[in-house]
Amino acid sequence: MSGSAAVPRADATYHVLARLAMTPIWLQRWRLEVEGLEHVPRSGGAVMVLNHTSFVDFFTAARLPFLQLGRPVRMLAKASLFRSRLMGPVMRAAGHIPVERGAGRDALVAAVSALRRGEFIGVLPEQTISPSLELLPFKSGAVRMAQEAGVPVVPAVSWGSHRFWTAGDGPHLSWRLPVHIRFAEPITPDGDSDADSVTARIRTVMAGMLEDVQQRYRDGLPAGARWVPARFGGTAPTVEQGEEMLSRRHSSWRRSTRPEGEA
Repeated sequence: MSGSAAVPRADATYHVLARLAMTPIWLQRWRLEVEGLEHVPRSGGAVMVLNHTSFVDFFTAARLPFLQLGRPVRMLAKASLFRSRLMGPVMRAAGHIPVERGAGRDALVAAVSALRRGEFIGVLPEQTISPSLELLPFKSGAVRMAQEAGVPVVPAVSWGSHRFWTAGDGPHLSWRLPVHIRFAEPITPDGDSDADSVTARIRTVMAGMLEDVQQRYRDGLPAGARWVPARFGGTAPTVEQGEEMLSRRHSSWRRSTRPEGEA
């Protein structure tokens, strides 16, 4: 069954929360450049797949679909945010969908249901901020939910907001920060297609988009800058260093969640 032609509208709570979340963008007069907004479906369910380099890239990418097309973006986010006293009520009020680490089936079911109602769902397939600022391996959940709901996937990339706030660095005052967002043509996976293969195709599309956006970035890619990937001469961690950082982080998480007394 394909996604309906519905366009679920944001309620008053979503409007208030979205504007609060976008306050840093407005106050600091960020210069957002957006390409390909015409590729975002005006109606019906769809999945936006976005790269993850900062704590705010979701807000930059969701801004124009919401403000210009009236499409609230419901994000799949880690369940710990929903358990937070501060963020939990906000995440639930905005209609976002919690994902439990290691148990994502419930989130998949909830996302498919939302897509069939015509919602625009946002997914970060890397599942964590990339220390190297390069694309990490993608999980296939976005494609699988699109297949089950019969809706398209919209690849998108955002570049620049990591200069404001990324893992282990920031937030920083970022007056008139250039941020570039680009949406690609939707890809509608056939229900019989291999989800991993389609995911790899989407990642390839996004890698090409991201490099193009980086090469045309308003502030360039200055050598030695902490916010520039190592392969461009920046001092961001290399891919290998990033993998080691994520491995240590994962090991630390596993120790912290291990039942008491377990070896």
